[in-house]
Amino acid sequence: MKKDIHIPEVSDIAIAVVFEYNDIYKTDDWNVYIINKKSVDLELVVIVSQGFSDVKTTSLFRKKLDVLPANSFAKIELIQPELFKLNNRFQVTFFEGNTLFEKTFVFKENTIKEGALRMIPELGKRGILA
Repeated sequence: MKKDIHIPEVSDIAIAVVFEYNDIYKTDDWNVYIINKKSVDLELVVIVSQGFSDVKTTSLFRKKLDVLPANSFAKIELIQPELFKLNNRFQVTFFEGNTLFEKTFVFKENTIKEGALRMIPELGKRGILA
């Protein structure tokens, strides 16, 4: 029954919010990245994001990546600073081989700010990890 169900542990996957300069629009933007620290490719990666609090919930945003190569990263979305006062949830689902994995990452309200930026070696940029 329940004891027979094996839920695999997710490791070496991260979500980062990065503050970076946009060369096209000449602005400083906040962008969300997914980082694959594994030595294998991830397939059919689906990221569902949503901001929420006790009184407000944003609409769902979905992003699909066919493949996220080993030891790589991908930009998921631009995130507006107005959303930083909310909790921001990122649900990541992917296949590694024939096994389905899922993990939820949450940035708590008011934790995304310039003072919290740290160097993220995999990206070579300053950001915040969930």
